[in-house]
Amino acid sequence: MLQEIEQQRALLRTESLELLRKNQHPSGAFIASPTFSQYDYCWLRDGTWIAYSLLVHGYREEVRDHIRWVCESMGRYEEKVDLLPQRLASGEPLQNTWFFSARYTLEGLEDESDWPNFQIDGYGSWLWLVAQYLKSGDEPLPQTWDHGAQLVIRYLEMVWDIPNSDCWEEFNEHIHPATLACLIGGLKEIAPFLHSHWSERALLLERTVTDYVLAHRHESGYFPKYIGSETIDASLIWLAVPYGALPPDHPSMVKTIEKIEQEITREGGVKRYPQDTYYGGGQWIILSAFLGWYYLKAGKVQNAEELMTWIIRQKEDDGSLPEQVLDDTNDPSMIEPWEERWGAVATPLLWSHAMFLILDKELSGYNQQEGERDE
Repeated sequence: MLQEIEQQRALLRTESLELLRKNQHPSGAFIASPTFSQYDYCWLRDGTWIAYSLLVHGYREEVRDHIRWVCESMGRYEEKVDLLPQRLASGEPLQNTWFFSARYTLEGLEDESDWPNFQIDGYGSWLWLVAQYLKSGDEPLPQTWDHGAQLVIRYLEMVWDIPNSDCWEEFNEHIHPATLACLIGGLKEIAPFLHSHWSERALLLERTVTDYVLAHRHESGYFPKYIGSETIDASLIWLAVPYGALPPDHPSMVKTIEKIEQEITREGGVKRYPQDTYYGGGQWIILSAFLGWYYLKAGKVQNAEELMTWIIRQKEDDGSLPEQVLDDTNDPSMIEPWEERWGAVATPLLWSHAMFLILDKELSGYNQQEGERDE
């Protein structure tokens, strides 16, 4: 059985790398899903993880192209950041069009639909990706990337505490600790690569946001889905892994993970949150991979291996990983309405393949280190 799983893992690794590279647009963008019409955009959030999974497997050129694409896409709308102080001070009701877009067309144009589009987690994540790229090589920070990072810092200074949609495109009237985790990680990681003035601004904002998150824990000690909420969300894993707002063994992080395990984890599959009804609210590949990554950092290697096995077993016959698995859902009656509206669950989802590749690399690195210690 173990040998079979390892063979499937090796095959899925090859298939995933091929899928991600094949679905990078000439612009540098990554489509979220090539077969699901609602996902024919590039989200900065998804793009970050797709690019990072390629980075850890040695594909630097593809990552560089994606980072450049984000700079170009933001640059088309730089005037928004210039106008934002005046607009926010006007007292007028906030307009989605004032803010940077959460997703762009593959050509780098904003999505002009009415889909929730004011989300800031992707911009913090992009800063984090740029830092990971620079840390993994000896290239200096290109001038255009430096300008892009400054633009994002200016933007986040103004919007970090304005309610906006969470990473699932929902609950736009709230502030979300998982979103703020992306900002914390991105600002902290990019700061060493910036000139002193911008480095200081990044770190000041990072400390401000970190203090805010810590001050708004639930009275029971865990981090809530959004400020003032009683419920949990698996994206809160980001506070520890990978963004490092807190160490994995921080008491509040441990309590948060325990709630995730108890309330939204079923036989390896991790759901988004207890009240989720999107396609019934099933088990998400990406979240199982994030939890596995957390377990590895927390020293729970067996738990991480079990989650990896669960992910591998969700592979379709053609090698595709879905967005979510519907074997155990919060509300089965909501599967059919979503299928009638949008078709079957998005398969393949590039983010799912990316998270498999990241957990695969993390586990391989851990096992290699252990092997070297034993010699």
